[in-house]
Amino acid sequence: MDFIRYAEASANLLNTEINDVDALVGHLVGREWLHDSCTDRDCMLLRKFQRELRPVFEASGAGDTQGVIDGLNELMVRHPITPRISDHDPSDLHLHVATESASVAELLVGESLLGLATLVCDLGPSRLGVCSATPCTNVYVDTSPNQSRRYCSDRCSSRANVAAYRARQKAVATA
Repeated sequence: MDFIRYAEASANLLNTEINDVDALVGHLVGREWLHDSCTDRDCMLLRKFQRELRPVFEASGAGDTQGVIDGLNELMVRHPITPRISDHDPSDLHLHVATESASVAELLVGESLLGLATLVCDLGPSRLGVCSATPCTNVYVDTSPNQSRRYCSDRCSSRANVAAYRARQKAVATA
């Protein structure tokens, strides 16, 4: 189980519009074995989870350590995680975060919460955030060594840097 990957996937889940089953299937690239199990109910549950999870990222971005911890703890009570040892590859025993009968939504919620809880315990509650580029509202997980991430993507970072450069050039030209 790769907790960092699960934490990053939770940000990706939060940044994805899950309007219908096709959108959910599109989100599950590389996990084709889940595609046939996706339902409208999964989409509805994941949209609800997105609304519940966003305040955790906002609390982290605002420096509200207790808000991050309380938010994740509350979500883990609302969405209990049932880990199990997976032996589909006997040479690579590992944990899965849901039972075999779990829905796609239950699986994704479990991965998100366990990934984020582990990340917060290992790296600290300040490693989540909301993109600093306007008008972007995407979230991110900061796994950088110096905890310096402020943007959800290279695209937003580049756009913000170009805008700042142009503003400096304009200020120099008018001075």
